[in-house]
Formats: sequence, C-alpha cells, structure tokens
Amino acid sequence: MGYVKDKNNDGKRGRRCNDVTNWLNIAYIFIIIILLFHLVILQVIDPHRYRERGKMQRASHDFELRGDIYDRNGIKLATDRIYYNIYARPVDYSKRESPEKIAELFSPILGISKQTLQKKLSDKSIKVIAVKKNVDRDTAQKLMKIIAKNNFRSISLDKKDEREYPQGVFASHVLGFYNFEADLSSGVEYSAKDKLEHVVKATGYQQTRDGKIIYKFSTDPVALTVNPKGLDVTLTIDAAIQHVCEKELFKMIKEKGALRGAVIVMNPKNGEILAYAVAPTYDPNKFQKVPNHIIKNWTLTDVYPPGSTFKIITVTSAMELGKINKNSLIQDQGRIKFGNYTIENYDYKQKGAPGTIDLVYLFEHSSNIGSVNVGYMMTHKEFYEMLKKFGFGEKSGIDLPGESSGLLASPKYWDKGLHMTMSYGYGTSVSIMQMVSAVSALANNGVRVTPHIIKYSPEEEEEKIKRIPTISPQTSKTITDLLVKSVNNGKSTIKSDRYNIAAKTGTSRKPAANGRGYSGTMYTSTIGYFPANDPQVLVYVVIDSASKGAIWGNTVAGPVFHEVSEQVGRILDLKPDKLQTEKKK
Repeated sequence: MGYVKDKNNDGKRGRRCNDVTNWLNIAYIFIIIILLFHLVILQVIDPHRYRERGKMQRASHDFELRGDIYDRNGIKLATDRIYYNIYARPVDYSKRESPEKIAELFSPILGISKQTLQKKLSDKSIKVIAVKKNVDRDTAQKLMKIIAKNNFRSISLDKKDEREYPQGVFASHVLGFYNFEADLSSGVEYSAKDKLEHVVKATGYQQTRDGKIIYKFSTDPVALTVNPKGLDVTLTIDAAIQHVCEKELFKMIKEKGALRGAVIVMNPKNGEILAYAVAPTYDPNKFQKVPNHIIKNWTLTDVYPPGSTFKIITVTSAMELGKINKNSLIQDQGRIKFGNYTIENYDYKQKGAPGTIDLVYLFEHSSNIGSVNVGYMMTHKEFYEMLKKFGFGEKSGIDLPGESSGLLASPKYWDKGLHMTMSYGYGTSVSIMQMVSAVSALANNGVRVTPHIIKYSPEEEEEKIKRIPTISPQTSKTITDLLVKSVNNGKSTIKSDRYNIAAKTGTSRKPAANGRGYSGTMYTSTIGYFPANDPQVLVYVVIDSASKGAIWGNTVAGPVFHEVSEQVGRILDLKPDKLQTEKKK
C-alpha cells in the first residue's frame, strides 16, 4: 500500500509556522520599543540620578586635617601627620609586574632587602599583603612615580592621617589626645573639636579607577596639592612657665615618694592659665598604651578636702559680712571637744593654747580653733551663701572636659559639727580649679574671672568668659595685706626676697578609698598670688600622698611654690614690690 501526501495537513503546518513567526516578530518589536523607551528615560528624561552615581564613583577628596595647637608664643604642641600604608594584591600580578620585579624596584626606596620583600610579596595565601605601613610622604611620592611609570595595578597606597604631639609628654593633660579611627578625644582636643575640625572650604575632585585626577575647566590644580585644614587653636599656656612647673613638680614627687600632684599658674586679672602641670603624665602619641586613670585629668574629676588653705575663704567670708575687721582679736583655746570628736591646733601638744590672737597670727600659725571661732560668727545660711559666691558647689567653667562641681551640702543639712569642720577646710570637697577660681577673687579686687586654657578673640571672650563680683575691693585688699604679713613674719618656705606674696599653706587628711573615714596619707598644698601690690600671677600647688620626710604644706608643696613663683617672676619680668616697700621705709 503506497503513501499518499495529505495536502491539507501541510497547509495547516505552514499556517501554524507563519503564526508563530509573526508572534515572535511582534514580541521582538515590543522588546525593542521597551529598550528604546528605557534609553530615552535614562538619557533624556531622568539622566540626573545616573550622572550623580557616576560622579560618586569617580569623586574623591583629600584629607581634612585638624587644625594645629600652639602655646601663647607660637610653639607647636599638636599637629597632623600624613603617612601611607602600601598594599599588594597577588590576584593582579602579571608577567610584567611579578613579585621579583616589584621587589627590585621598591627595595632601595623602602629600605627592605630584595629577598625579604620578594618573599613577602610572593605569599599568595593572603588576598591583600601589607607591604609596609607608616611610610612618609616623600617615600610615597617616589613609589607613586614607579607605579605610574610601570603601570602597576597590583600595588596601592592607602593614605592615613595621625595626630602628632611634637613635645611628647609636655602639657599632656591639657592637650589630651585624638584618635582618628574611633573619633575619641580628651583635653583641648575635645573641647576645641568644633574649631579644630572647622574647614572653611574643602576641595572636591574626580579621579579615574587608577587614581588619576580628572581635570576640568573648574579644577584648581594648586588647591589639589594642599590638604584642607581646620582652624588653628592658640592656648594661654606659656611653654617656658609650663616647663618650670612640670620640672619642679616631678622633682618633688620623686623626692617625697608622692602619688601625684599638680601646679597651676593663672593670671587672676583675665583668667588665663599660664601653666597647668599634672602628674603622673603620659605621652599622647602613645595614649593607647596608657591606663585610663593616668589619662584622666584628676585635678578636674576628683575632689578633696582643701585643709588649711580654706581658712582664707572662712576669714574672708566673715570679713565681707562685717563679722570681723583687720584688727579683730579671736579666742584660740587650742582645743575644742564636740561630741565624740576633739579638734585641736597642730601644735597644741607642744605649745598649748595661744589665747587671744589676731588674724595675722591665725594665718601664720594656721590656727584650726581660731578659724572655727571665726566660722561660728556666721550662721549656716550666711556661710553657705558666701561659699556659693566663691563658686563652691558648681563648676568653675574652665574650657576642659570632665570638671566636677564638688560637694557642698545645703545649709538645711548643716549642724554645728559640719559648720565647725567646714571652717578649717574639711566638711566640704572641692576641685583644684574651684580653689584657684575662689582665691583669684582676692587677687583681682574681689572679682572672679572664668579660668580658661584657650586664647579667645574679643567676641568669643565676651561670650565665654564671665566676670563675677564676689567680695568688695576693700575686703580683698585687707585679706591680701594680712596674708602678706603672715608670710613675711614667719620662716615659711614660700617667702620671697623680691616679692610680697599673699599665700597660705595647707595639709589635709586624704579620705579613704571606700569613702569611710580617712586614710593614713595627706594632701599638701600652697596657694597664693604676687606681687601683692598689683597681683599678676596666682600659683596653686597640690601634692597627694607624699611618703618621705616631714609631710606638711610648708615642707612639700611650699618649696615647689617658692621655686615656681621665683622663676615665673623672671620669665614674665615682674617688677619686685618688696624692694620698693623697703625703700619707702
């Protein structure tokens, strides 16, 4: 039986094939229309988004450097250093840029032997090889020329920024530190952060994948060679005075086996701090290796009982309230019992009760009982309000972070015992800066000026620096005269041959670490100002936990005060007032 061709089936298959072809043509045309429509959207209707994405891929900017920090005489204390890390990517090696060739070219520039460098570059188990870190700018530029000349694609240079402190440990607690990676800072680096990082105009540019700059008509080639930089900050610190304070402080701490200490020198007329020495110190270039308790500025964060230096505040408060005058006589029975406590003068066992004393004797012999009896002349509220006027119980406002407001109880919690101990320097806890601020009122005709470490413009000063009337000019002059007589009468180590110094020493027991009672160690201190006829300098010395020899304010802090005041007088060329007084006589 033969095969017969079915013409009807052939016709159906042909029509079906034509239909499929037509549908495919339609789908193809539809896809073309969609693509064309999409291209119109990208290139005509909405090109902005993709242009910006392209720019972002090419966009770059140079480092924005922090401003430098200088002392008042232009000595650089902090600056930024740019360095480079060099990396190699083994995946991009080729015949023309093999580890051997790279090592041959880089070895003399990096100061690494060719064999050592080649071995390091040949380690293909690492995706990115750190060839060398912390390479300076000159070395990096030499390498970049080699990379460009040989068109190396496997080598890249990572630009880094590091804060550098050229003077090392000098004024470390004032400057603080800055960590670029974690954006952490302390000291002036923290308090002046906004200014140090304030870049007036940063230059942006675009670059190719291999790092070459794309120049346009608007590109400033000169601007691209300079890193944008924040504003510089000038401190009130005088490097010469700071050096003297650090030297004398460290010497005494070593001699007396003390735990820590501080020396602050301030101009009481304008609040400018000329020196701020804190021990133990540290190198801010290596702050990562330093324990937190060393880095913190304990003179601001910690509080302590000021001891006998506080007697200046007690007597001044009573005089300002009209309770006493310069000729007042005070009873000093040498010892007072209150409940289970007995308070006595430090020399009571040797000398007994002095009886009736004047205010010069009170300061010269640091009479505890005399101070208590002066304190009792004021009510709780009167004494408290005077202490508040002096700035106790609140921050001084210094432009450094971490300041404590101290401890000053409300008068409603006072009793006779607290009032009594408050009178001679216990019962309250103060910061070192609070004492500096309080006593500065006596040296500045009764006006306290906000202590500060940063030099401000007249406009900034008007906003940041407060001038607070505290006592009358007459009271400040009278107390100054009494303090001068007490120093000149005795054999104190703070006595000067050139200047009349208004000052007071102090010794106080250090509270126990658990907050209950007192430890067996002492705070020794001396605070004062000179020349007394026109005070230009206030000096405060505090040394914590001296352990060798006689431990008194006069024997530990006093010698430091004397040496600092003598050398500061020479550095600032202060006119001696003691010689003038003697000539008049």
